[in-house]
Amino acid sequence: MYLTRLILNPRNRRVRKEIADPYQMHRSVMRAFPDDLSSDQERVLFRLETPRGGPPVLLVQSHTEPDWSWLASDDGARGYLMVAEDPNPHVKSFGLDLEPSQILAFRLRANPTVKRNGKRLGLYREEEQLEWVARKAKQSGLRLVSVRTSKEKVMDWVAHRGSREENLRLLSVQFDGLLEVGDPARLRQAVEKGIGSGKGFGFGLLSLARPS
Repeated sequence: MYLTRLILNPRNRRVRKEIADPYQMHRSVMRAFPDDLSSDQERVLFRLETPRGGPPVLLVQSHTEPDWSWLASDDGARGYLMVAEDPNPHVKSFGLDLEPSQILAFRLRANPTVKRNGKRLGLYREEEQLEWVARKAKQSGLRLVSVRTSKEKVMDWVAHRGSREENLRLLSVQFDGLLEVGDPARLRQAVEKGIGSGKGFGFGLLSLARPS
């Protein structure tokens, strides 16, 4: 698998537009992949992080190796990336060597929802959010050792899809903590496919790391 880190220029008009409209950021991300790549083949996942006092960082995970050359060749992307000493974008390959009972740190930016009367509704109470992530953890072959929620916000915007406009509202919650690997195969699938709804809007990317 591949993980790309892109350090974005917060002064760039295109960056500001895409932060306000995650669907447009999704379109930019997908330009690094073949046009005929479908979600049935693989799910490209991304997450925007905004470190305090630093520029926004876009993380993109994929099975297919991305080609970010369009950022240098497209006049509309001029100034999209920050000038950095390290490669930007930075692409690295990684494997998922998971062992039962292994303890790992995790981060998940998710859109916790429930379906009621045929409608998908956001879960706004922290108790409900923790119950939601616990259910997803069990389905994903892992056990939560510790978890905290942060950076909860409601995202309202008008998504432009061709000539059609759609008013969207999505709840964004970040989960951080420690997990214990139960079923490595199921956890690997959860990392590859993402967790929860709204994956095309920057949700669902489960990041794993050795605990510090």
